[in-house]
Amino acid sequence: MDSNLPCLILLLLIGCVKCSSDNQHNGSRRFGYCVLGAGPAGLQMGFFLSKAKRDYIILERNSGPGSFFNKYPRHRKLISINKIHTGRQNREFNLRHDWNSLLSDHPDLLMKRVSSEFYPPADAFPLYLSMFEKQLGLRVRYGVDIGRIRAVQSPKNRSYILTDQHAADYTCSVLLVATGLWVPQKVEFVGSDLVEGYESISTDPEDYKDQAVLILGKGNSAFETAQSILGRASKVHMLSSSPVRLAWQTHYVGDLRAVNNDLIDTYQLKSLDGLAEARLEKIGITQRKEKSSRRAGTQNKAKLYLTLKKHIQHQEKKNSSDVSGEEMPGYHIDNFSMRKPYDRVIRCLGFRFNFSVFDSSACPPISDNAKGRLPGVTPWYEGMNTPGLFVLGTAAHSRDYRSSAGGFVHGFRYTVRAVHRVLEQRYHSNLWPSTKLFTTQLQSWILKRLSEASGPYQMFQVLGDVILLRGSHCEYVEEFTLQALPQFSSVSGHEVSEHGLIVLVMQYGNNKIDFLGRSRAETDWTKAWKSNFLHPVLYYYDTLPTEEDMRLRPTGWPLPRPKAMHHMVEDFLAEWDTPISHIQPLRRFLEHCVQTDLRAFYAESCFRSSLTHRKPPLFCQQGYLKRQGVAHNTQLWQQVHGAGLMPTDQETGKTSGSDPAFPNYLAQAGASVSSGLKLDF
Repeated sequence: MDSNLPCLILLLLIGCVKCSSDNQHNGSRRFGYCVLGAGPAGLQMGFFLSKAKRDYIILERNSGPGSFFNKYPRHRKLISINKIHTGRQNREFNLRHDWNSLLSDHPDLLMKRVSSEFYPPADAFPLYLSMFEKQLGLRVRYGVDIGRIRAVQSPKNRSYILTDQHAADYTCSVLLVATGLWVPQKVEFVGSDLVEGYESISTDPEDYKDQAVLILGKGNSAFETAQSILGRASKVHMLSSSPVRLAWQTHYVGDLRAVNNDLIDTYQLKSLDGLAEARLEKIGITQRKEKSSRRAGTQNKAKLYLTLKKHIQHQEKKNSSDVSGEEMPGYHIDNFSMRKPYDRVIRCLGFRFNFSVFDSSACPPISDNAKGRLPGVTPWYEGMNTPGLFVLGTAAHSRDYRSSAGGFVHGFRYTVRAVHRVLEQRYHSNLWPSTKLFTTQLQSWILKRLSEASGPYQMFQVLGDVILLRGSHCEYVEEFTLQALPQFSSVSGHEVSEHGLIVLVMQYGNNKIDFLGRSRAETDWTKAWKSNFLHPVLYYYDTLPTEEDMRLRPTGWPLPRPKAMHHMVEDFLAEWDTPISHIQPLRRFLEHCVQTDLRAFYAESCFRSSLTHRKPPLFCQQGYLKRQGVAHNTQLWQQVHGAGLMPTDQETGKTSGSDPAFPNYLAQAGASVSSGLKLDF
């Protein structure tokens, strides 16, 4: 053997190791799924991908999860509620009132482990996210700052290449963008360079002592800022194009919350503070110096004035410059409401999506709503014109902007789960999860969902339960994206039969009312359609609605006009379980849809019906005559069976045995469904 051969082999091995090392730094890494961002949406998707044992990686530019919350909100108090004590032990129900926790299989992996405060401190949320990531063992790679995203189309498929700050590439078949909104939203106007930004202002109230402050914006960040300085500033004025929208009136949690609205009190009670409206594009912020003081040693202090763009001459030269008296609005309108000078002007206009990292081949279009701050996505949250690129979390809020909770953790944790179900169906042929039920069990299941389900409750009018009618059986599909209903079969993998389908939605009324007035709520079940507060609505279709039907749906409706529709009257306790007002009207509606008697019978009634009718009611066929609801007396059962008093499986057209997909606790053992259900487990 050649004496140089061992040396040659050793050199080859060293070269392979070095090549591998260089590849890890500058080469391409391939994954099935790339999740961009380790915020709450990215980690939530990481949980579902990990549970499904998919090939994925989460890429985060910072050193820990949820880095946005290390800085924002600036005054360090969340406005997402953390209600720990609900009087219930049902995990699903409690999530209705826990707006911070993510979904997982660990019952104790909740925000309350980090904070017990109703409005937790902002610093607690990154701690919770870190705990979530570590306890679940999610695959997160920190310090990866993606600067460019491009798409590559091959004859077989499309893939996305992400390039980081070290020129290393990450290639994936599916890109899940969960970067949130972090680029400050700005409006250009004359003098906009004189304005301070929410992202950089001082949070020490003493820095505003005896100062007149103008805040541009009327969202929660603006009111949060105003609230922090009310006790120090001489006056605080707020300006935006629209009036204040109160969350308790609009039912949109992104509007002004009561926890931040002290300035409304001081405005309405005439304590120097105030609100005004004007389009920011039409204003100007100008700078004028006060006249010199006669005292030696004093310096001129620049003051900021609000004026209107139309009054400013030579506007291209007016940024950061003095203006003449004729250019001030007080010259034209002597009682102009904001004619006095300000010491500071602060911009608090929220944030926008970062489009700059996307190559033209991979960039989703700008959405038509949300003032161009969000990317446009399909009803299943795939970027328009960017197949295989999905948008998660706050950035996907364009689908339900100002109409539901998709821009917030307690809402998008469910839309992320919906996206994962779309991925499982499309790329792995796994049907959208469903539960197979006897038709006689449908009412009980609906009542159970209404009593505890958090997804449709939080994502009202966006996620809903779809019930596929199949004669004596039905399939219950939970939390489907309602706007994708015309594509239901392709998105979920389930087919709609000739029996039609029922869609269960939670929604508010569209009436303009006084939400604190005496007549704000409807209690008469015969007028349930007049309900103003959150309540269940059932839509029955004999065929799937088309895309045109969705486009032409009535204003304010989440779905097209159905063949039949049923409102369950709003309830003060949000518990739709009363026998007369809720359950009986629901049963009548379901009977109309399935054309079957759905009444529940006691065992004695089923026994008598079996003796006198060849075809007993469906409830007895699927319950009592399947040995459910009969006393545990084998001898009696054998006598009834031997006497031919019970139809055979061939006569009823059903297979023997109970449905294994249906939990035992809902097998109606001769008890009346109409008694209502309260299920805590």
